[in-house]
Amino acid sequence: MASQKFVDQLNVQIGNEFAAHQQYVACAIYYDALTMPQMASFFFKQAIEERDHAMMMVRYLLDADAEVRIPGVEAPTNSFATIVEPVALALEQEKRVTGQISELTGLARAENDFASDQFMQWFIKEQVEEVATMSDLLTVTTRAQHDIEAIEEYVAREQSNEADDPTAPAIAGAGV
Repeated sequence: MASQKFVDQLNVQIGNEFAAHQQYVACAIYYDALTMPQMASFFFKQAIEERDHAMMMVRYLLDADAEVRIPGVEAPTNSFATIVEPVALALEQEKRVTGQISELTGLARAENDFASDQFMQWFIKEQVEEVATMSDLLTVTTRAQHDIEAIEEYVAREQSNEADDPTAPAIAGAGV
């Protein structure tokens, strides 16, 4: 059984993941409106990833026979002054989520909740990748902010080889 403290905090994190989902949808819409299809596609995919992270957490709680509570989320930022701003916001969001994931892992360990600790390990690895990806994208968008085609080419080149991770936790509702 998952510790109640961990369950309570994981339910909060589910809301954080859904909020990240909505923020990435807002970023995608911003880039789509600028006719930047690669950036729009990148952020739509990121949104799906965040939604899937929330649903992995839901699946874990269901499997652990723990209560799932889906919290409401605040509205995302929808307006941006520059093409760099959404990426900077995304990087800060990923850094914040990394801290949240670390806190959850620490809580599981403090509670001697070894199953929850193991569950969180995949998310730790994922956050390292997410921060690195957003950091690189921020560097490119900052450097090439006046050359939209260069940004689009970078995203098309760098994001074209992503494969599904077979080590990822199960997603609630997937394959149903």
